[in-house]
Amino acid sequence: MTLIDPQAFHGRIHLDGQWVAGGGADIDVVEPATGASLGTIGGASPADVSRATASAVVAQRAWAALSHPERAAVLHRAADLWEAHAEEIIGWNSREVGAIGPMAGFAVHVAAAECREAGSLPSHPLGEVLASEKPRFSFAQRMPVGVVGVISPFNVPIILGIRAVAPALALGNAVLLKPDPRTAVTGGVAMVRIFEEAGLPPGLLQLLPGGADVGEAMVTEPDVRVIAFTGSTGAGRIVGELAGRHLKRAHLELGGNSAYVVLEDADVDAAVNMATWGSFLHQG
Repeated sequence: MTLIDPQAFHGRIHLDGQWVAGGGADIDVVEPATGASLGTIGGASPADVSRATASAVVAQRAWAALSHPERAAVLHRAADLWEAHAEEIIGWNSREVGAIGPMAGFAVHVAAAECREAGSLPSHPLGEVLASEKPRFSFAQRMPVGVVGVISPFNVPIILGIRAVAPALALGNAVLLKPDPRTAVTGGVAMVRIFEEAGLPPGLLQLLPGGADVGEAMVTEPDVRVIAFTGSTGAGRIVGELAGRHLKRAHLELGGNSAYVVLEDADVDAAVNMATWGSFLHQG
């Protein structure tokens, strides 16, 4: 069975379990190495963010109420599906992102591992007993935040998306996913299809490809309680400022430029080899 069908997502976003037309401009999916068209995906609008959030709020309540084993089972099935469809996803990762074969395969391996690790989270202790005096009994319990917004980058879209999506879902949250529009299939469609086939109920993973206006709408939407952003330092400052105005938690991993420290007693030849490998592994 083919997991990723360009006709299914042609001119569409994924909202409330359905592929529907988005309110934004369509996005061309392009192979950067050749300039060839790989398809067209729909673009979301700020209004779509509001619709997706309203749907996610409703879906999240029922999802959080499920037993821990039921949520964990979805994550474990997702892990199996990453592996079952590895060859197809690796092909998309190579063509859309420009990843070389080993790097593309590594991303799929990590995605499966992230889902399995996330699948263990629902059974972890969720609180602690606090010091108190009889007849009082005080405890603190961790609860799902509700709806989480995930904004992922173009360079390693599978890994940098799934590491936020999988644990958020496992712990009873819904997710709005905004992949970089340049890698909306590898970083978005593939993930949505995996969880769809794994049995994730509709409304819990919404796909909203788009530009800065969509990201801003997500960060400022009151019912999106947490933002997980990976991207440039400049964009991260804006995300942090917008989130701060709404007293919203923001988890930010911001850009670097291959910083590398070589100590005086290091093997310089080995250090040069590792620096070269690390810098150019993912050059495409």
